[in-house]
Amino acid sequence: MIGRLRGVVDGIEDGKCLIDVSGVGYVVFCSSRTLSELPNPPGIATMLIETQVREDAISLYGFATASEREWFRLLTTVQGVGAKVALGLLSALSPDHLIAAIASQDKAALTRAPGVGPKLAIRILTELREKAGVMPGGGTRIPGAPVVQGPMADALSALTNLGYRRAEAEAALGRASDEHGAEATLDVLIRAGLKALAK
Repeated sequence: MIGRLRGVVDGIEDGKCLIDVSGVGYVVFCSSRTLSELPNPPGIATMLIETQVREDAISLYGFATASEREWFRLLTTVQGVGAKVALGLLSALSPDHLIAAIASQDKAALTRAPGVGPKLAIRILTELREKAGVMPGGGTRIPGAPVVQGPMADALSALTNLGYRRAEAEAALGRASDEHGAEATLDVLIRAGLKALAK
């Protein structure tokens, strides 16, 4: 089983890349998030790999971060979520946003991913609700409990009134709180939250 590859990026296509490791070219399927972090050919890249072996194929799936690979493994445990749909979800939503969407049962966020209809979104939300809280995010707090007190509540209200979804706003404010501390003022939280949402 291949767990990691380091080599020359030979090419990048939609949904996959070609990594040359000592003269052997490996086709690696990736989310758009991971592909966007790869250097332009012929740059050197290191990727975490999930290997799937089937009767008719050996497929490699590459990830820029360990949290993305863990989410890929979890998503593919849900009936109806294959590797392609899991990569689509990871392209549409970062690990932080997946945690927030599942915690807040945000079906609309999941259906933005290709291949995820309302029924599959509900199945994902139902099956992963208890597991999402212990999954890795992007180095931020896990928004398992809603932000409802003091300046955080006011900042959440401000961001949702600006048109951001509650799940996205909670994840952004979680990052803002981690960065600026529990005593951050409303103004600081809103600015930091907007900065996080712009990324």
